[in-house]
Amino acid sequence: MMHVANQQAIYLDFNASTPLAPEVAKAMEQALRGPFGNPSSDHWAGQTSREAVDKARAQVAGLLGCKPQEIVLTSGGSESNNHALKGAFFTHGKTGAHIITSQAEHPAIINPSRFLEGLGAKVTYLPVDGFGQVDPDDVRRAITSQTVLISIMHANNEVGTIQPIAAIAQIARERGIPFHTDAAQSVGKISTRIEELGVDLLSIAGHKLYGPKGIGALYVREGFQLEPLIHGAGHESGRRAGTENILLDIGLGAACELARVWIGRESVRELRDLFWNLLQEEFGAGVS
Repeated sequence: MMHVANQQAIYLDFNASTPLAPEVAKAMEQALRGPFGNPSSDHWAGQTSREAVDKARAQVAGLLGCKPQEIVLTSGGSESNNHALKGAFFTHGKTGAHIITSQAEHPAIINPSRFLEGLGAKVTYLPVDGFGQVDPDDVRRAITSQTVLISIMHANNEVGTIQPIAAIAQIARERGIPFHTDAAQSVGKISTRIEELGVDLLSIAGHKLYGPKGIGALYVREGFQLEPLIHGAGHESGRRAGTENILLDIGLGAACELARVWIGRESVRELRDLFWNLLQEEFGAGVS
């Protein structure tokens, strides 16, 4: 492979992963020097660690506009999605339980759905239109008396389509069916306030919003029962066993706190439009 001298690489694949924000890196660097105790311990070292995890949880909740106790910290978007689907199946389902999703979902939804089919679940994979969007009426028509969960992603990782989540959530509420959205691609980029979306479950991936890899979260509406994906001790209020990853929790919290600053800012939109216009000027109007 030929390399051009003094050529600087430019990274644009932010849908795959974002770089670590300097503010996030700084917060994690400070965390490397402490706290180091087990957050479940009652002594002073554990209490300091618990405070750090609680702060991170509150920062995630602040971005979503929900209660801190509604946030379950996970290892990433894939775990959050698996927890939502499998948790709903094992809590509310049985052989023949029905799940509704779409054909355009991320593999972290499609493959758990196929796994659950092997356990007796019935899954409807809704089609999308030419723009990659699900028709809410298709969701309504797909509902049966055995439907235990609807899961439609918020923003598509390949084509960027934003789904009509609020409209689908309204249908789910009318029928009393839990609704989950994979918001890995949208959290930190566009508004994902829970009261606007109306969902019961929402998945986050830290590395999609300038946070570290290996950390994510699952929003679980207060009072909603969900079987744990990982069983063990009583971490995450009994919802996800395993000693908390303090370093990555702090990184996710810092990323969510940072995202609150730029969400909806006109200056961000202006920079995007400027970049797009410069690309068209350089390479022609055919750029798409």
